[in-house]
Amino acid sequence: MTLGNQRELTRQKNMKKQSDSVKGKHRDDGLSAAARKWRDSEITQQKQKKANEKEEPK
Repeated sequence: MTLGNQRELTRQKNMKKQSDSVKGKHRDDGLSAAARKWRDSEITQQKQKKANEKEEPK
């Protein structure tokens, strides 16, 4: 009986993991496409600024 219970627990855990994962899809964060694009561009600019700051002190 233990083995059957373990299978059921593993099956439930796997189903939860699959439902939580977002494979190649945008998460529904309540943003419009334009707002998401703006947010992503801000993040990219911050990353580029940080990378440029690391290169300058040579």
